[in-house]
Amino acid sequence: MISIIFIGSLLGLSAGIAPGPLLMLVISETLQHDIKAGIKVALVPLLTDLPIIMLALFLSTTLTELNYILGSISIVGGCFILYLAYNNLCIEAVELDEQEIKNPGSLIKGMLANVLSPHPYLFWLTVGAPIVSKTMNNNFFIALLFILSFYFCLIGSKITLAILAGKSKSFLAGAPYIYTMKFLGIILCFFAIMLFYDGLVLLS
Repeated sequence: MISIIFIGSLLGLSAGIAPGPLLMLVISETLQHDIKAGIKVALVPLLTDLPIIMLALFLSTTLTELNYILGSISIVGGCFILYLAYNNLCIEAVELDEQEIKNPGSLIKGMLANVLSPHPYLFWLTVGAPIVSKTMNNNFFIALLFILSFYFCLIGSKITLAILAGKSKSFLAGAPYIYTMKFLGIILCFFAIMLFYDGLVLLS
């Protein structure tokens, strides 16, 4: 159970602080308006991700007997996690476009940014749903803990960054943020290797 919570927390934290459309909107809303506006955008995944999760779980459970498909999905998931790890390791600082900061944002804009981003779909189809469906066969409660820990860290980290950005605009260019991203990148590499291994086992 602890390992599932750790994996969910790790993936959620990494996704939460990684630069992307939603995080940029969280920061721009915070800088343009206030911390409360940034927090509203940070909560967007709670409003948009449920259909994605349900679809991914449906596909994952219907493919339980097709090991070669699950193996391929696991390998694709490993590639996606490796891509995220690479981005983390290469990051130097988050550069905010001044023009983007001046543009008005809203909760609807945040929802559109998240729905139109490929990351939630890629994550849940290739990483999240296989973990949940596999765990759910043994213990539904533990599978639920994975989802809760993922979103707690995903949203919590975005809220934290909104607060930090609101108090110090230079935080995203500072060493603590950069080193945290690089550390998470290293851990994600190990997790990608695990997914590659699982995929090869299913394909063999």
